[in-house]
Amino acid sequence: MSFDRVRKPGNARTGSPTETAAVSGVAWAVKYHRTLLVSDALVLIVVLLLSTYLRFGADGGEAAVGSAEIGYLFVSVAVFVCWMAALGLYRSRDPKVVGLGADEYKRVVSATIALLGLLAIVSLLFKIDVARGYFALAFSLGVVGLLSSRWALRNWLTGQRNYGHFLSRVIVLGSSKDVGYVIGQIQKKSGAAYQVIGAALTGGHDMGFLMVGNNKIPLVSTIDTVVDAVKQLRADAVIVAGPVKGGSKFVQRLGWELEESATELVLATGLTSVAGPRIHSRPVEGLPLMHVELPQYSGAKHVLKRLLDVALSAMALVVLTPLLAVLAVIVRRDSPGPAIFRQERIGRSGEPFMMYKFRSMVQTAEDDLASLLEMNEGAGPLFKIHDDPRVTRSGRWMRKYSLDELPQFWNVLRGDMSLVGPRPPLRCEVDAYKSRVQRRLYIKPGLTGMWQINGRSELNWKDSVRLDLYYVENWSLTGDVIILWRTAKMLFKSQGAY
Repeated sequence: MSFDRVRKPGNARTGSPTETAAVSGVAWAVKYHRTLLVSDALVLIVVLLLSTYLRFGADGGEAAVGSAEIGYLFVSVAVFVCWMAALGLYRSRDPKVVGLGADEYKRVVSATIALLGLLAIVSLLFKIDVARGYFALAFSLGVVGLLSSRWALRNWLTGQRNYGHFLSRVIVLGSSKDVGYVIGQIQKKSGAAYQVIGAALTGGHDMGFLMVGNNKIPLVSTIDTVVDAVKQLRADAVIVAGPVKGGSKFVQRLGWELEESATELVLATGLTSVAGPRIHSRPVEGLPLMHVELPQYSGAKHVLKRLLDVALSAMALVVLTPLLAVLAVIVRRDSPGPAIFRQERIGRSGEPFMMYKFRSMVQTAEDDLASLLEMNEGAGPLFKIHDDPRVTRSGRWMRKYSLDELPQFWNVLRGDMSLVGPRPPLRCEVDAYKSRVQRRLYIKPGLTGMWQINGRSELNWKDSVRLDLYYVENWSLTGDVIILWRTAKMLFKSQGAY
């Protein structure tokens, strides 16, 4: 893909109205869709040819169709066409889901599973005898190949967006408070697909711009003249941030006026703590109703989560046994005291449990705490300071890469903790919780979680609570796998670990 010019790295989420990314809006969506189409096709061609070769060798083999026989080359062509069609029917290349979140990956897997089921039914009805080994190879390799290629392209897309490419140019409309919040969230998310080129406020404003963080967002229009601003600035979308004067009638009229310019209309819901999978729209006699599923804290999904915890924690303990032994020796030789540090933490439903870590501080750390309270840099009730004098030499590098937390796999196997969940709190922290924060205790604390992949100790208390509560109400097995993957990458960056 070629670009007219390249911007220097920086904050590509906001820009002046005259700045134009090389590829934006509909243009980037079309180009990226084509890229995904070609990538999916190449992956499936390689996978199907490789599966045929591994199962049948160079001869290719033949499948029985009733009383006739056809070569697996023709079978592969049929599977290829159906697989590509399934990916299309499940809208796995939809610009609204690609490049951000887990929905793109879910659709790829769902399309593949649906196709596998359909082929099984067709084979049974029409008495097509296809080798199970061929299907097993093709679909397992296919899922891995498709997900890997989507992941690689997503990383490439994120990199391009950091340079200002492949961003939809948007104008955010609403009150100054709502507009500021929406733009702030767009700026925080590195994978966000929007470049804010201006704001349209419902009320008056003394200056010609709105300050959001360190960025000046130009005020390009009022809500009554936003359509003219869209045409003049070639915006790809208008985001309505919160309620506006005129309500649904204004939004309906705005949508009609934007039809001529093919500009998208995006409504920012006030349900900021509710994830997309919990929201379902259902029209009733022309009235669009939004259904929000209530969080579930028991049931089959939690049983599957526990099975995943047991399997992965047991595997980790077996594989990491030599490393755990070496670390234990290092801790014992580095400073007096036991290798394992035991501390009471509060788990699900307020139940206390003993959490295990490699000791990273001197043995008298708890007694020395009182003299350090004035130096506290932690968030809320947490106690944290950079260059804590109680941390040992081995403790510093173990904390940097979270090696001190490896014994918590035993807590996960025992059932005290989960692989993914809120941060395990101390009793003194729980005693200081307000009623809303108590919801943290609705599920088991985690070895890792949203706090781990979003800055760890650098998070302020408000953001830490917000992330934990969001996870408690919106967690999913797919989301857990993504958090585990991102945690593995974070270990090498050591951001916020001290």
